[in-house]
Amino acid sequence: MAKDYFHIHVRKALEADGWTITHDPFRVEFEGDEYEMDLGAERLLAAEKGKEKIVVEVKSFLQTSIVYQFHDALGKYMNYLVGLQLTGETERKLFMALPNQAWLRISEMPLLMASLETYHVRLIVFDAYKSEIISWITP
Repeated sequence: MAKDYFHIHVRKALEADGWTITHDPFRVEFEGDEYEMDLGAERLLAAEKGKEKIVVEVKSFLQTSIVYQFHDALGKYMNYLVGLQLTGETERKLFMALPNQAWLRISEMPLLMASLETYHVRLIVFDAYKSEIISWITP
């Protein structure tokens, strides 16, 4: 499966933010079909709390139509969220990573913002040129 254009940038940004990449890609199998999400990562919390685990789906948003790309990204996110639940990976939180330029455009579109809120989409907004995380957006 082809990796998104900014895949390596998100990986580097997560590592710089203290995450250990555990899967690249993160695979789940359900009823004979295998699905690949971009990255699995974890980091230690306070000693008594254990580890925080995430799965990250990287979306580059490089095409002209931000709306088309958003629909594609949201559909994958929803399917992967269900896949994690059905395969027992419920301790992992799913995030969609997107470049800051895409986030700025999406944040100005009320319907897209309402969709993110309605479906409780977790986001990682990153700077693709500096390979760093700008913000974590959680519902």
